[in-house]
Amino acid sequence: MFNDKILNCRDCGRDFEFSASEQEFYAEKGFTNEPGRCPECRAAKKAQTRNQGGGGYGRQEREMFPAVCATCGIETTVPFQPSGDKPVYCRECFQPRSRNNY
Repeated sequence: MFNDKILNCRDCGRDFEFSASEQEFYAEKGFTNEPGRCPECRAAKKAQTRNQGGGGYGRQEREMFPAVCATCGIETTVPFQPSGDKPVYCRECFQPRSRNNY
């Protein structure tokens, strides 16, 4: 059903083989697109993404902003810029509030 194909890497421009067994694997996983990078460039891209932080998923660290908890008054940090028109809570004070609102 599947036959080996020669594809061209979008990063390095070299041709690489997309084997019948790899095509079968892609089909089993439900992938509809062929790989755009050769195995070497895929590995390099994966390593680059892993080294950017965020637990290996390519996520960047969130910017945190200083705030004062509206309940207990301690200084804390939050992942958004407080506007001043709504109360901001530290993690300990926010947790019970979020559970009681369901």
